[in-house]
Amino acid sequence: MLNSISHHIDQGWVQVFCVDGVDPESWFNHHVGPTDRARRHLQYQEYVIQEVLPFTRSKNDNNFCIAMGASFGAYHSYSIAMRYPTHFNRVVGMSGVYDVREWTNNEMNDVIAQGSPCEYMLQQHDGHHLDQIRKLDLIIPIGKEDPLFGNNRWFSQILWDKGIWHAFREWDGFAHDWPIWYDMIPRYIGGA
Repeated sequence: MLNSISHHIDQGWVQVFCVDGVDPESWFNHHVGPTDRARRHLQYQEYVIQEVLPFTRSKNDNNFCIAMGASFGAYHSYSIAMRYPTHFNRVVGMSGVYDVREWTNNEMNDVIAQGSPCEYMLQQHDGHHLDQIRKLDLIIPIGKEDPLFGNNRWFSQILWDKGIWHAFREWDGFAHDWPIWYDMIPRYIGGA
């Protein structure tokens, strides 16, 4: 991924911090129930907000922060940015999944909803919080033949229904693989 934006990095336009995840302890941990998986995911988000972002700002005082990822990384980017919009400026989620029901056997409750971007946004009615999300530059690129296309279209519609402008970018074909994501990254890291 870094090779595709090496020019941006070399020019000093972006500084990249790749954060390890706890997915085997959260969504992929089938030894605990869905609510406990969601709780672990939410703890991870607290770690990113309270420790990772202060660390990145200590290395670079530019306040412009992009959450960006592909596939499960796209999920993580939107999941955290919807909950903590004041910490981010742009969100790019390439070929993401934005509804966690397939990981919870369709179970949904208030805890799980906090980690499910679609459900979180459906339940979001706080005008101030929605205004903060509206300030984000949101980009959702997805292949027209990607099995997640319908999920991405639904998430996009939820955002429109909440008055949240965003760029929904349809790519030809499957487009759920690194060769295509390499093309997407330099195109969307700067917006569009």
